[in-house]
Amino acid sequence: MSTTDRTTENQRREIEAAGFAIESRRIIEEAISGSVAAQDRPGFSKLLDRLEPGDVLVVTKLDRFGRNAMDVRSTVEQLAATGVRVHCLALGGVDLTSPAGRMTMQVISAVAEFERDLLIERTQAGLRRAKAEGKEFGRPSALSADQRRVVLDRLAAGESIAALAREFSTSRQTIMRVRGAGA
Repeated sequence: MSTTDRTTENQRREIEAAGFAIESRRIIEEAISGSVAAQDRPGFSKLLDRLEPGDVLVVTKLDRFGRNAMDVRSTVEQLAATGVRVHCLALGGVDLTSPAGRMTMQVISAVAEFERDLLIERTQAGLRRAKAEGKEFGRPSALSADQRRVVLDRLAAGESIAALAREFSTSRQTIMRVRGAGA
């Protein structure tokens, strides 16, 4: 369910309009982000405990059912293994555990994987372009180039890491990184 409207009323009405009659005791509601895997949702765990072989689990949309295509597919396969069918209204009411539904899930998974690969490809191309343009990545250094040179000189002269960290108002780890990069 959506965390923005915090209600499942619209989803219940949509399910009833599709011809499914669901006893109120069989409805599990929760207001949790779709970014949480189905298996990690308390309400979904409660639902799994109530489902029996031969039951039909009705979802309005796949994004209400899992955080991504892989999560949805895994959940559907788990339910199918226990004899529970899954119907998705947004996909024309297809039973995702049927042969046609499994094919639909494979297509959805393939498209999701393709989109993920394209995103990775675009991100890597953008990073390469930015590096070629001289862009520096990561958190800015706690010490300037001049300060790093002074730290290296003073470390070479035998000053302690802790004393330098206090003097430059930074962490011992920062001084140790400077020492490691200067070696």
